[in-house]
Parts: sequence; structure tokens; C-alpha cells
Amino acid sequence: MSLPPAEFRQAGPRLTFTGHLEELRRRLGISLAAFLVAVGVSFTQVERIIRWVAHPVERLVPRFAYFSPTEPLLAYVKVALLSGFVLAMPVMLSQLWGFVRPGLARRERSYGAVFIWWGSFQFVAGVAFAYFLLLPASLQFLLGIGERYLTPVISIERYLSFTTTLLFWCGVVFELPAVLYLLAKANVVTPEWLRQQRPYAILVLVIIAAVVTPTTDPVNLCLLAIPLVLLYELSIVIARVAIRRNVHGTTP
Repeated sequence: MSLPPAEFRQAGPRLTFTGHLEELRRRLGISLAAFLVAVGVSFTQVERIIRWVAHPVERLVPRFAYFSPTEPLLAYVKVALLSGFVLAMPVMLSQLWGFVRPGLARRERSYGAVFIWWGSFQFVAGVAFAYFLLLPASLQFLLGIGERYLTPVISIERYLSFTTTLLFWCGVVFELPAVLYLLAKANVVTPEWLRQQRPYAILVLVIIAAVVTPTTDPVNLCLLAIPLVLLYELSIVIARVAIRRNVHGTTP
């Protein structure tokens, strides 16, 4: 019986069920340690982070309010936890990849750098897009409603929940090109299939944009929906490149 090509063979001994659990425990421990260290570092800079998050609304709301003695502390903790998650993301992604890597074919293991660094970059790009474009436009629209006879008194906890939710989910949806690239490399999707699903994909992306966008006006909806559709079109091109490399890199 002939063996599969070397690039598709799994190297190294197979772990037992207990070995997998031990490996999972070790990977989770490293991820938790990285997360706690990142949270600790974030706590030392939490006021700077809050000022950075509050910058888009400074002109409209000079100062924030709080309505319970514990609210400022909870706001600090929330910001430190989210910032720690972002800082520790490359380590956590590398540990996740390290756990699934032994079960992949040898050729598939080279995708790790794409999964870790490109995924992290796309997340940061989504956060930057939300911070510099979507968040200011949303705040301008929302706080402009009734501005002639209403004075905004915004809780720091509510504002941080609003902004961090928007920043986080924009970062997540911007992962689309990296995810589709990996799926194409694994032969799960093809450029032809992605083109055939374009109408349904656009509908789903518009729905996602409507859920993520904190306002109901069409302008802010388009601010997120149009980049998502463009990312989908870019993903088709990227998937074509991935498939082409699969064909040229396959050993006959």
C-alpha cells in the first residue's frame, strides 16, 4: 500500500486522550498567564486607555458621570480586561494553533503564521476603522438628536460598554479575509463557490453590519456594510491565490 505524500503525513507520535488533556491544560495555562500579565500591564495605563477611548466624544461630552460608588472601579476593570485580551491575543492564538497543529498534515502546518499574525493584524485594522471612522460618525448622529433641548449626561460604564462592544465586533468581522484564506488553503471553500454565494454573503454582511452598528440610520450602516462587502470581494481574490498555491505546491 502506497503512503501519502510527505507533505500530507502527520509527523511525531500520536498523543493519548490523557496526553491531549494534559497538552490542553498546559496551553490554557500559558494563555491565562499571558492574559493576566497583559491585564496587569493594562491596569498601569488604564487612565490613558480611557482617555483614548473617550477622545471621539470629548467635544460633545466634556466629562462623564457615574451613578454608583462601584461604577468607576468596574469601568477600570472592564477596560483593563478588554485591553489585556487584545494584548494577549497573539499568544493565545499561537497556543490555540500549537494545540491543533499536531493533528494537521505537514503542509497545513505552515499556515500558523498566517493564522496568528494576519489574524491579529486584521483585528487591529477593524478596531482602527471603528475608532477613527464609525465611532465618531455614530456618536455625532446619536448625540445630535435633541441637542437643542437635551443635555447629555452619560455614564462612564455605559459609554465604555457602547464603545468597547463596537470596537470589538468590528475587529472580529474584519477577520473575514484571513478566515477565508485559511478555508481556501484547506480546500473547504473555492473562489468559484464564493462568487456563487455572493448575493447571500452580501445579505448576511449587511445584517451583521446592522447588528454591530449602534445606530439605525442608513449612513452609519453603509459605513460598515460597504467595507465588509469590499473585504468579501478581496477574500475571493485571496482565495484564488491560496488555491493557486495549493495547486503549484502539491506533489504529484
